[in-house]
Order: sequence, then structure tokens, then C-alpha cells
Amino acid sequence: MGEFIRVAMVFPASLFGFGLLLVFLYWLFALVGGVGADALDGGEGIDADAPGLGPAGVLAAAGLGGAPAPVTLTVFIAVAWFASLSGTALVGGPAAAPLPRLLVLPAALCAAWLGTRLLVRPLGRLVPRETGTGRRDLVGRVCTIRTGHVSHRFGQAEITTDDGSAVLVQVRAQGADAAGLAAGHTALVFDYDPAGEFFRVTPWDPALDPERPAR
Repeated sequence: MGEFIRVAMVFPASLFGFGLLLVFLYWLFALVGGVGADALDGGEGIDADAPGLGPAGVLAAAGLGGAPAPVTLTVFIAVAWFASLSGTALVGGPAAAPLPRLLVLPAALCAAWLGTRLLVRPLGRLVPRETGTGRRDLVGRVCTIRTGHVSHRFGQAEITTDDGSAVLVQVRAQGADAAGLAAGHTALVFDYDPAGEFFRVTPWDPALDPERPAR
């Protein structure tokens, strides 16, 4: 046991050991309700499977898609820790020269990528997924401007989704539309630009809402 601890405390095993501790704490908080399981999956009620959106998009680009981001990251760090622990022991443990132990790091990362790629898709089938609200689903909704102004280059607004959660999104407006939008004003989301990852908005009068209760 003493030799195991000594190997676990040297680089690079110690690097992934720290990551493993963070993963353990994340799942502990998730278990007691401190954080949602979607915290690393894009968050804020937006569909995390959308390309280029948060950690899930990065993992998918790396060929590790197919499961929620927290699950994928947990598997990756666990495999990397085990591989770095084994590699460090093979090159001589704490007494090994720095160079051999340094070479263990890329080997552990490669082993983690391969292992995660093999394990993540079967695990993804076992984990229930929530569809969430896709960005296209927000088109046609009314939002509240949260920045001092909105232009063709800048602006943020808050949208309330069907489950009652508030989503802060990037918005843009041009010409007369931009001049009529300031913090606290209401706007209508009428389009989404996937290239710029922002929504196009226009001023909206709540009195025009057909679902507004009559007085």
C-alpha cells in the first residue's frame, strides 16, 4: 500500500489524481442535489448536443460524443489516472528519471482517449437523457433585454423557457430595431444565426400578445 501511495503522489499520476478528486466531489454534490447533472453539459436549459456548444461540443469534436459530458469526463479522467499510475510504476515509480515519467503523460492521454471512446457509447445508452430546449425552439419567444443597448454587434437578453428556467442569450438588432431596445425592454426573437450563435430581435409591445390576459 505504501508503494501504491508513493506512485500515486508523483507526476503524472498525481495530476490525474487531483482531477479524479474533483470528479468525485462533482458527483457527490450532484447526488445530494447541489448541482444538476447538466452543469457540464451546456447548462442553462439549452440542448447541449448542439454543435460547438459548451463541453459537449468539444468532446463530440474530439470523437468522444454519445454520452452526457459529465459521464464522458469522468471516464476519461479515471482511465487517464489508471494508465498514468500503471505507466509510472512500469518506468520505475518515484525513483524513475524525470524524462521517462514525462513520457508517461502523453501515453496516458492516448490510452484515456481510446478507452473513453470504447466505453462512452455503451454508457450513454444507460444514462437517461433530457432533450432540453434547442436554440431553434427559442425563436418566436418574447425576451427581456438585459444590456444597456442592443446593436448589430452586441446585446444580451433573457428568455424564459417552458420549464420556467431563465436563459441568457446573445441578441442582435439593426437600424430602427436597435434604437428601440434598452435594458428592461421587451423584444421578439424572430430568427437565429447559427454561424454567429446569436438571435435576431425586434421591439415588441406586450399589449400585442394574443395570450395576454384581458383586463
